[in-house]
Amino acid sequence: MNAPTENVQIISGHDGRPAFVVIPYADYVASHPEGDLIPNEVVGMVVKEGLTLAAAWRRHLGLTQADIAQRIGISQSAYAQQESARKPRKATREKIAAALGISPLQLEE
Repeated sequence: MNAPTENVQIISGHDGRPAFVVIPYADYVASHPEGDLIPNEVVGMVVKEGLTLAAAWRRHLGLTQADIAQRIGISQSAYAQQESARKPRKATREKIAAALGISPLQLEE
């Protein structure tokens, strides 16, 4: 990463050796490919509630299964099956991601 040194904070461990580096959030985001970040709330729903990434993203965005199904052009029950899949096919991930307005990378577990 090419963050300017004046924006970097080094935190030492108990032994005095560098343990962590803190950089401004904007620099962190700029150093990652577009579309690969996942909000903490989404991760929390996956970990704490056992939701799939698609379900967590949908809830995070305040959408219903019917909303996403309509955007994709399928029934709500068909979407519910797709949303519950732990490892949906690439084409399915791409359709769901487009309907959610996110990158397909954000649906990969």
